[in-house]
Amino acid sequence: MEFPSKLIEDAVNEVSKLPGIGKKTALRLVLHLLKRDEEQTKSLAETLIAMRSKVKHCRKCHNLSDHDLCGICASHKRDRSLICVVEDTRDVLAIENTAQYKGMYHVLGGIISPVEGVGPSDLKIESLIDRLRHPDSDAVKEIILALSPTMEGDTTAFYLQKKLKGFSVKISTIARGVPIGGDLEYADEVTLGRSILSRITYE
Repeated sequence: MEFPSKLIEDAVNEVSKLPGIGKKTALRLVLHLLKRDEEQTKSLAETLIAMRSKVKHCRKCHNLSDHDLCGICASHKRDRSLICVVEDTRDVLAIENTAQYKGMYHVLGGIISPVEGVGPSDLKIESLIDRLRHPDSDAVKEIILALSPTMEGDTTAFYLQKKLKGFSVKISTIARGVPIGGDLEYADEVTLGRSILSRITYE
């Protein structure tokens, strides 16, 4: 791809490093920024720099936050008897968008994946154990493992179950099965099989 400017080429190369953005899309975005008012482009750049330098991890649950404690951990309206264990902040956002869960979270920062060289020591597992050892941990009644239904997710869930076995807390996992509105004929065998095994009483 030929560029009329080295500065434009450099900008396109940087933007195309973002996930899901190829060179053509990057070029379109860069040209759009050039058309915008210069102050708007500066505002975007300053916002990105501020985000990168100031966003931190919550010292309790490891969710992304502007402060030492995220808004969820700092809230007195959340149910502290529940801790939902997730892979990353995207999962927190997805669950929060359902407006069905009012408990706390614990973000692992990934899942166990030997292929990618990620082991238990690379995840925020010990800090979860520390939360249960804390004097206030009597309030925790249930740990919900909300991990992706993949081999890596299941491996992580199995490891966590073993680590948490010594604590007097209920360990549960999110239900898996056929999505609402889905046809059985289009469901894969694993999903359908889990739906049968995880069946619930009809009320």
